[in-house]
Amino acid sequence: MYGLWKPRVLGAWKVPATGPVILAVNHSHNIDGPMVMGVAPRPAHFLIKKEAFVGPLGAFLTGIGQLKVDRAAADRAAITQALDLLAAGGVLGIFPEGTRGEGDFASLRAGLAYFAVRSGAPVVPVAVMGSSDRPGRLIKALPPVRSRVDVVFGDPFDAGDGSGLRTRRALDEATERIQKQLTGHLENARRLTGRSATLE
Repeated sequence: MYGLWKPRVLGAWKVPATGPVILAVNHSHNIDGPMVMGVAPRPAHFLIKKEAFVGPLGAFLTGIGQLKVDRAAADRAAITQALDLLAAGGVLGIFPEGTRGEGDFASLRAGLAYFAVRSGAPVVPVAVMGSSDRPGRLIKALPPVRSRVDVVFGDPFDAGDGSGLRTRRALDEATERIQKQLTGHLENARRLTGRSATLE
């Protein structure tokens, strides 16, 4: 990441040094996950769509401990792997929007709330900005070589209400809490980096 682009990392010290952590990352470009993996202060294991696990890339992703998930159904194997990772004190990376989009946390899926409430792990919001500003000249699917990409880590927070309940209502309330925190972090990250009100 540092060889191809110029990441500017802010707030990495906010990631708890030990214990389970969930990194909630906005997702507007394909390099957002690899960028966070490359600059995070602790090894991060992301839930990644199974379609990415093809050929040499699939072997590489498995080799560095990334988790394959089938987004078409409730993937019990991936859920178990992710919860086991958190139980062992690891760092789980999630794109709470579920798929690449505007990267503004506008529509969250319930998966993040489930993992946060079930594991009790704090959530650290992460904003990646600049990856989708403009296409590269050599490879259109990537940002221009040596362009600046900002990665801003936010304050950890608890998604649950402390009751430990995992009812539908508790998960819905946790999702609302998470969305509010992530949206606030993105606004703060824009101020910190001088990025415009939109990600494009």
